Amino acid sequence: MIKEILSRQRMPDYGYELRTELVKMNVEDEPMKMVNAYSLSGSYIGNPKTAYTICIKRGIKPETYTKEDRTCSIGFCKKENKWYGWSHRAMYGFTIGDKVEKGDCTASSGYTDEYIKEHPQKDLSLPVGFTSKTMDDARRMAIAFAESVS
Repeated sequence: MIKEILSRQRMPDYGYELRTELVKMNVEDEPMKMVNAYSLSGSYIGNPKTAYTICIKRGIKPETYTKEDRTCSIGFCKKENKWYGWSHRAMYGFTIGDKVEKGDCTASSGYTDEYIKEHPQKDLSLPVGFTSKTMDDARRMAIAFAESVS
């Protein structure tokens, strides 16, 4: 994918910026004009409506959970004292005292058993009974949720 940034509208109070970009999927394609939202550190959030919902309406500061990842799928809401995990399909918040129950998304990697056997490092699920005792634990739950629903 080839991108050219045409303009930026920074919204530092809300933790993101909107970029108007010319995007080409392949060199021979005609460029497409798109508006996308990015965290202030440059990681992709989604379209403007998604960024508005996450950052302004819910008060979540989006971030990535690995250095390699360039898409935000977790974030902290200071007002609620919760870590959230999400994808295009679902969003859920976690805090101290939350517990992983059987059937929860946090208890499943979202991958097939065969894939996990070949790539065990991809399994970020948590065991049933895991209870968040710290905000770092709540963050781990948000990551497990985001991975499961991605």
